[in-house]
Amino acid sequence: MDSTDSTARPEPTTAHDHGITPDPSAIRRAAWAGLVGTALEQYDFVIYGTASALIFSKLFFPNISAAAGILASFSAYAVGFAARPLGGLFFSKFGDRLGRKWVLVATLLLMGGSTLAIGLLPTYSQVGLLAPVLLVACRFVQGFGSGAEQAGGATLLTETARPGRRGKLASLVMTGAALGTALGAVAWILVQLLPEPALLSWGWRLVFLSSLVVTIVALVIRRRLNESPVFQDLKQQHAEPRKPVGEVFRHGRKPTLLVLFMNLGVTAQSYTYQVFMASYLVSSIGVDRVFVPKVLLAGAICGGIGAIGFGMLSDRFGRRPIYTAIVVALVILPAPSFVLLDTRSPVAIVAVIVLGFILAGQGAVGVQMSYFPELFGNRYRYAGVTIGREFSAALGGGVAPLICAALLSAFGGSWVPVAMYMTGIMLISLVATRLAPETLNRDLTVPEDATAART
Repeated sequence: MDSTDSTARPEPTTAHDHGITPDPSAIRRAAWAGLVGTALEQYDFVIYGTASALIFSKLFFPNISAAAGILASFSAYAVGFAARPLGGLFFSKFGDRLGRKWVLVATLLLMGGSTLAIGLLPTYSQVGLLAPVLLVACRFVQGFGSGAEQAGGATLLTETARPGRRGKLASLVMTGAALGTALGAVAWILVQLLPEPALLSWGWRLVFLSSLVVTIVALVIRRRLNESPVFQDLKQQHAEPRKPVGEVFRHGRKPTLLVLFMNLGVTAQSYTYQVFMASYLVSSIGVDRVFVPKVLLAGAICGGIGAIGFGMLSDRFGRRPIYTAIVVALVILPAPSFVLLDTRSPVAIVAVIVLGFILAGQGAVGVQMSYFPELFGNRYRYAGVTIGREFSAALGGGVAPLICAALLSAFGGSWVPVAMYMTGIMLISLVATRLAPETLNRDLTVPEDATAART
């Protein structure tokens, strides 16, 4: 990689990319589409992750120990992440050929439909082993659909926004994720008001069936969506690639690997704070189950604000320095987090989860939403961002709760190996970030990647 890439100063802000002037109404529609669609994706994942930590071991894996039940629940959770790269590879073929909008509508229907189906599943007491099999199948489809969701929203918003405002607008994708987490937390807070027999028999189903409302709202918004100006320009020039995934592996390996490793530690810590911590608080700290969704709600609200804040800072000071600062903080954070959690102080618990959401859950990813698309040239941007992010999500976020639960069980409930794992995987992201170039206000119509030598 050319050494000038990693130290290059931000390019001066221009009014537009090669004469492409964004339509303000198109920007608003793209912002709403990215926000609401990602809200649905995160809502789906959060309600599933919370159910995995709190009740799925009883409903779908009842004939094993409590610790093994949690491991089984998190294993089923990880299946969705294993499906994300497959979905990403599949939809990437179309995102750079048919357009961003087409993929965003298709992924939305897959995610919403599979979440709705989970709410209709029979439990182990009703159909035996078929119940966890069906759960895993629904989880696979859910993950397959979400495989190009955030990358698609980020690419569309980054290509639609004006230079100088991309970080702020693209970060709305993660504000949508925070909204989805908040909605999921509220849903669990409400159903936990039911008596436990009602919660375990039909109350939990209401949480999953409620995704139908979010799906319909998101679908209405996305059907009115315009294609990004950059893709329209590519289409007019008949320059869209026939095989974008192939072009990524032939010509875009550098930025794709950067995306993968820059996201690896972030996604691992993100889902550790959002999913594993819920189980740790209940099983190891002894926190009341009813308290957990309330903590997640506080984290989601603060994380959504953090996403926009860090996005705006990246517009002002550059993507690389802001992302580096967040990653360094996440390298340091794990051990102090567990020390504070072990105090059992409600204030300390809320502070840890909120900080985890602000930095790992939404803040770092809020910067990614503009940083990662800017790393690529215009011909395979959608495919490159999707492949890099989703493979790292499977290797990082998908298995993180499972690895943390296994380490906790293997070392007699000690959090030290968990903290070491969280710090170690984040160091990988720190190294990748220091190798990445600055991309602020790049011309998104050029075919060259940001990792190519500048002229």
